[in-house]
Order: sequence, then C-alpha cells, then structure tokens
Amino acid sequence: MQENALREAEARMRKTVAALEHDLAGIRTGRATPALLDSIRVDYYGAPTPLNQIAGVSAPEARLLVIQPWDRSTLPAIEKAILKSELGLTPSNDGNIIRLVVPILSEERRRDLVKVVRKRVEAGRVAVRNVRRDSLEQLRGLERDKQISADICQQAQERLQKLTDAFIAEVNKVGQSKEDDLLEV
Repeated sequence: MQENALREAEARMRKTVAALEHDLAGIRTGRATPALLDSIRVDYYGAPTPLNQIAGVSAPEARLLVIQPWDRSTLPAIEKAILKSELGLTPSNDGNIIRLVVPILSEERRRDLVKVVRKRVEAGRVAVRNVRRDSLEQLRGLERDKQISADICQQAQERLQKLTDAFIAEVNKVGQSKEDDLLEV
C-alpha cells in the first residue's frame, strides 16, 4: 500500500523535474539551440501547430538558427509566429529558409533572465512539495482506514521526506546549471 504511494510520488516528482528542464530550455542563453523554438506555435491551416512539426530547425553556428519549412507556403506564418513570441528575435527570410541570428545578451538582460529562472525553479520546488503533500494525505488516509499501522505510516513519511529533499536538490541543480549558462560570457 505505502509502497505504491511512494512510487507514485517519485514518478510525479520526476515528471516535475523533467517539466522544469523543458521549461528552462526555452529561456534564451547566448547560444542558439533548436530547443529555443519549442514553445512557438504556428497558425498552420487554422490550427496552432508546434514549429518543429512543420519545419526542420538546426543550429549550424553558435549564434544562428536555421528553420527550413517542409512547405514553403508556411514561411510567412512562421515569421509571424516568431515575431509574436517573447524571444526578441527577428527572422530573416530568403524565400526558402528563415535565419534567426541570436544576439549576444547584455549584462542587464542576463540578470533579468536569471530572475526568471529563479522564479521558475521556485515554482518547481513548490510543485515537488505539492506532490509530497498529496502523498502525505494518501498515507494518512491509509492509516485512518487501518490499512497500515502508525509505525509503517511514520516510516513511509520519513522516506517521502528524503525523496522530497532529493528532488528539491535536483531542481536546485537544474536551476543552477541554467543560471551558470546564462551568466557565462
């Protein structure tokens, strides 16, 4: 009983860390990476479609992204979606491909992005704690229903706390890694 609750909590915490990593990948560092464009949705025949599903995205150089759509008629829609995004990048269209030059970040912009990263990392910590809270309620419910003893419940709670501490440390590590990337000149 309590093993299932702990396994479920661990799986949910692991998903929280993965979601944070994916979220932080969309924050622009000084380097160009195709993950930078993961959040962009293009109006493709009336349906918002992820950019990577209608075009190939590559980073041939450290500060350049190249977008090659599979259907050239989507070039204007892709350009419009990039301009609407919060990335602050200006697309250059030559009729076949779109080039995005990723400018060097100023020190002030780096500091602002570090603040954004810290907010998202804190949201990740809160999400891990929420998983812990839900699991604690589940364990206490098992104890109330006399499915597990008080001793077993206490041991499971201690294991849950260790699990929570480990995942919060992992969230902090992911955040620190992204901060280091941002502050690297």
